[in-house]
Amino acid sequence: MQDFGPRSFRIGVIGATGYVGVPYRREIRESGLAEITALCARRREPLEAAARLDGAELATGDWRRVVDHPEIDLVIVATPDALHFEAAMACARAGKHLFCEKPVGMDAAEAREIKNAYSARPQLAHYVPYWTRYVEVFARARELVRRGELGTIRLVIYRWYNPRPADMPLTWRDDPRLSAAGSIADVGSHAYDTVRWTIGEGASRVLAHADTLTSAKAKLGAINLTEALDWGRRGRLEDVEASRGGTPDYAGVHWEFESGAVGTLTLSHTSFLRKGLAPEMELHGDEASLAVDRVNGQLTMARPDREPSVIARLPDRGFGNRFAKYVFPALNRYREGDRAAGHPDLEDGWRTQIFTDAIVRSAKSGNWVALEEIDDG
Repeated sequence: MQDFGPRSFRIGVIGATGYVGVPYRREIRESGLAEITALCARRREPLEAAARLDGAELATGDWRRVVDHPEIDLVIVATPDALHFEAAMACARAGKHLFCEKPVGMDAAEAREIKNAYSARPQLAHYVPYWTRYVEVFARARELVRRGELGTIRLVIYRWYNPRPADMPLTWRDDPRLSAAGSIADVGSHAYDTVRWTIGEGASRVLAHADTLTSAKAKLGAINLTEALDWGRRGRLEDVEASRGGTPDYAGVHWEFESGAVGTLTLSHTSFLRKGLAPEMELHGDEASLAVDRVNGQLTMARPDREPSVIARLPDRGFGNRFAKYVFPALNRYREGDRAAGHPDLEDGWRTQIFTDAIVRSAKSGNWVALEEIDDG
């Protein structure tokens, strides 16, 4: 990893005590490559504890104070989806580099506006954390596709199952006022970016069904995912109010790609769709087929004239420190003039949101929806 020296950035974190904010802050502290200057969160007690841990000089419930802080040059937006747009646009106006959680906005229109704001300020770096690009089995699959080992891709199957515990309460991701599109936006954005990055092309149209399949869950108010998981290990549904979520936790999608390739995508947070029974991704080309099994860390190839065989065993060793390994080097390259740093950014976030918006529209109408219809507004 290139050494950019200590304290490359002074960082403000909006959403500092949430499910992703906590591990992000830990990785930043442990990297030794940046200083956490300001934190923003809605609850005072965990916010003050986080500020003591990070050595942050500012702990506030007002995100504007983070964005306007004169010494901060990088802002991390790790809030619920509905709170991204206003903060990200303010960051662009204030001249701050941006790390924005996905989905970037509540819809493609918001994502486009944020992207355009940063495109108009090319000196500002931006990063959207599509972490699956850094899983070794997917990186190797991409190499094989780019080398032409599969020939022309004809069909893509993707299964993204992220089962939530059956007894886990509702969180903001189940609230349509805060979540862009439930599981479609949450895990669907990761799945689409992975496929688009792997095969080098995007979808042209989709036909989707989406629903909330999980039974009623505990309704405890404004809790984050960490708190929900903890309650699920000790709480009892019969003791609290219960409700079904208001956003989809399942979607089944037919997709067609720009080249004419076709396939299916299944997205799920339901507890009963479990990982490991089948490979996460299948790529079928006119020369060979490839199965990408993240759970078991295997790549399996099949050709017309031979039996399928495991061609690589790449066990998942975790990401390590994502900020030290990926985020800070990429943002430093960008701000030093390398505009082709290759990391996931607001352009990718916008294109992914066009896709997830198309799924939502198709699920509502029951018809095929072209992505260009979403892009045209």
